[in-house]
Amino acid sequence: IRVMDAVNGILVVTEGLFSMDADSPDLPLLQHLCREYGATLLVDVAHDLGALGPGGGGVVASQRMQGRIDIVMGSFSKTFATNGGFVACAQQSARRQLQLYAGPHMFSNALSPMQAAVALESLRIVASGEGDGLRADLMRNAVELRALLGCSGLHCLGGPSPIVPVWTGQESAARVAGMLLARDAVFVNPVEFPGVPLGAARLRLQLMAQHAPAQLRRGASLVANACGRAGAGVFAGKSPRQACQGRYRG
Repeated sequence: IRVMDAVNGILVVTEGLFSMDADSPDLPLLQHLCREYGATLLVDVAHDLGALGPGGGGVVASQRMQGRIDIVMGSFSKTFATNGGFVACAQQSARRQLQLYAGPHMFSNALSPMQAAVALESLRIVASGEGDGLRADLMRNAVELRALLGCSGLHCLGGPSPIVPVWTGQESAARVAGMLLARDAVFVNPVEFPGVPLGAARLRLQLMAQHAPAQLRRGASLVANACGRAGAGVFAGKSPRQACQGRYRG
């Protein structure tokens, strides 16, 4: 891109934790490449801030990139249990540009006092010893649930995190499995095209630190049963990554 256009800005957008695959990019490498080619890096930390990393700093903290990313944005609707969000810019010029020209900033109302109070209290918990304990419980639950699902023959994408994507493959299988689980009072998000490639549907499970071991065992058993009845999770000897190749559209 830079070879073809030496004048205009380039914005590279990524996430700290990819919410459909439960994996993360190499942020030091991305930031290095952006600096080398005169681009700006924006990292969305909506799904990992507060729930992962040292002190709840997310993947940015895990990869020791705090204060080194050009633009970091996040949402308060996940770990922080309220509305709103933020954008943090390393450069004053970028911050001023957003203040003057960003539509969501210009045409949105301020957070209510209650929403601001919830966000501040959540931040306090995230940075406290209580937050460390909750993150440890959350990670333990993530590892345990993935192990239980794996023992049932299901494939979980990515690595341990609050998001556990279970591969189903065909869109129809994800829909049927999601419907069966809803009848058993297990809430999952069936995800299909265009959110993911065609033929790469999945069930997205989201964990809390407060989930008890018995709930994990029951949930894993019901997910495995629903996927089996729906014919989900079969990719004809190929890995999910291989099955996805050549299926992207748009």
